[in-house]
Amino acid sequence: MVILDQWSKHWARSALILGRPVPFIPGFLQFRLVHNTGAAFSLFTDSTLFLGALSLLVTLGVTAWIWSQPKRCYWMGLALAFLLGGTLGNGIDRWRLGHVTDFLELVPIQFPIFNWADVVINFAVVCFAVDAFRERHGQADS
Repeated sequence: MVILDQWSKHWARSALILGRPVPFIPGFLQFRLVHNTGAAFSLFTDSTLFLGALSLLVTLGVTAWIWSQPKRCYWMGLALAFLLGGTLGNGIDRWRLGHVTDFLELVPIQFPIFNWADVVINFAVVCFAVDAFRERHGQADS
């Protein structure tokens, strides 16, 4: 996940012009390179140091927690892997560049421009929800 995220951002920085849209799937998805100094939905704009430290703490915390726990069920393991991958992907950008490279833009709706790490973090949320639902309904797997 981290490799795909970093590769896609490298491609975006080398192939796209900052702010200029490039249609990919007409009417649905376009590429538009932006430098995001905040977090999701433009929260904490220009808080690179704080967000970089937060990324590092989340990465270390999730890693330590994973190692200290017994084997997790499939959905929880997947959720933790996605969370770790997405956090690392955006953290690497913050530490190296001072901003996160975003370049995926949904055309039909007014939605913030995002990147692969953001998608992966959202996959983590879905997996956490599936795990909680299965556990609540006695369908937890190991």
